Amino acid sequence: MQGLVQAMQTQAHTQATLQAQLEAQERADVWWASLLRTWFEDGAVDVAWDEFVRLFRAKFVPEHIQDWMEQEFLSLTQGSITVLEYEARFAELYKYAPHIMTDERRKAKKFMMGLKPSLRMRLVAFHHHTLDEALSAACRQEGEMQPYLEEKKASQKRPAATFQWQDKKKAVYQTQHRSVAVDSTQVPSVHSPGVKKECPHCGKTHGGSEFWMVAGKCLKCGSSDHKIKDCPRLQQGVQRGAPALAAVTMKSKRKSKSRMGMRPSDERSNYVSSYS
Repeated sequence: MQGLVQAMQTQAHTQATLQAQLEAQERADVWWASLLRTWFEDGAVDVAWDEFVRLFRAKFVPEHIQDWMEQEFLSLTQGSITVLEYEARFAELYKYAPHIMTDERRKAKKFMMGLKPSLRMRLVAFHHHTLDEALSAACRQEGEMQPYLEEKKASQKRPAATFQWQDKKKAVYQTQHRSVAVDSTQVPSVHSPGVKKECPHCGKTHGGSEFWMVAGKCLKCGSSDHKIKDCPRLQQGVQRGAPALAAVTMKSKRKSKSRMGMRPSDERSNYVSSYS
């Protein structure tokens, strides 16, 4: 459907263009027939082509358009186009400025000054008297310079490609080296199995992969059935230490009693004998 609409629009535009051309041609025919009767006695007087062009433009080309085309001709340069393309545009715009370039020498000079600097420097020393001479010389120089320009462009691309390949190789090496370094830091070392990590909960370094206090386990044996205060291991340690503590207590009591039953003279003699 969209293609059909576009085709209809194109056909309508083409018909409108043809209609405008036919109307313009009819207007030109009527104007020329009238001009022949009034100015040239129904064709009895010969009409030069330049005179016809001048009269035609004065009738159908507005004055501001002629001024604009004249300014474009004065500022015309070759730019990035070829010499032949530049000459075609030069000839087209020259029609609007014949009063400026009154002879062939001026036309040739204007053409030469609009060429690329690389071409103009090679041709400016030669005096070309006609536009055809200047055009022929410019085409020859352009043909001679073309292989040099292509070789220069290729030589400029080669180092860039080499640098890009070197940068790419360097980037791949750095990426591989960085990945190996990251892997070596992430994989735990085999040679240091005793190193303990800092606990994120208490800030201390202890073994195991689980924090017993958070898990609600016994801090003595790690069991989930009881707390540390009810740990059997802790109670067994207290029972094993009780007889020894009782023996020490009885010994200290007997010693204090023996000292209490000793006479002062005996105590002094014991004191002296201990240092003798």
